[in-house]
Parts: sequence; C-alpha cells; structure tokens
Amino acid sequence: MRHKQSGMSLIGIFFVAIGVVFISIAVIKVIPAYIEYMSIKKVLTTMAADPALADAKPAQIRDSYTRRSQIDNITSVTANDLDISRDGGKLVLSAQYHVEKPLFSNVGIYINFAPSTAPGGS
Repeated sequence: MRHKQSGMSLIGIFFVAIGVVFISIAVIKVIPAYIEYMSIKKVLTTMAADPALADAKPAQIRDSYTRRSQIDNITSVTANDLDISRDGGKLVLSAQYHVEKPLFSNVGIYINFAPSTAPGGS
C-alpha cells in the first residue's frame, strides 16, 4: 500500500509568505491612520459634550480644538477643517479628510475619513 505524499510545496509556501508579508506591511502602514482617526473622533466627541462650548462662537470652538489637537498630536485635521453646526441646539462637529500611505514603488493606500458627532455619524 502506497501513501501519496501530501502537504505544501516550497513554491506554495513562498506564495503564502509573500501574501503574509504584503498584508503585514499594509496593516502596519494603516494602523497609525486609524489611531489618529480615533483620536480626532474622541476630541470631537469630548468637545460636543463640553457644556462650556454649548453656546460658544465658532472661533472659540476652533481655538479649543487647536489646543486639544496639540495635546493628542493630531496633524491630519486642523481647526479650519472643522464643520461646525447645531442640531436642535446641540453642537455638532465634523470633518472630512484623507490619508495616503505609500506601500512600495508607485503603489499605496488611500483612505477617506469623516469623523462626526452627529447622531448616526461615523
């Protein structure tokens, strides 16, 4: 009785390794962008819930964002990028921005972000 050998060949292992390396590089490049997005979202949510900013003028809101973003080292969204509105008397802050991360040569990743404090916002 003969048993046929089974398992992955060297070429199969090579292709799997290339896939794992490519995915790992992409994840390592994208993680900082998502960490910054979460920081921006946290700052906007904190500001929208701040009673001191409930009736503040847009210039005061932008100044507050500038101070808070410096603390969290946020560079993707400036105070001028903020969209400030009110919904039923409640402060709503949002922004839209994109991040481009090069992977290798002329290949990269382009990510759109739109943090918002609006109900049902991202």
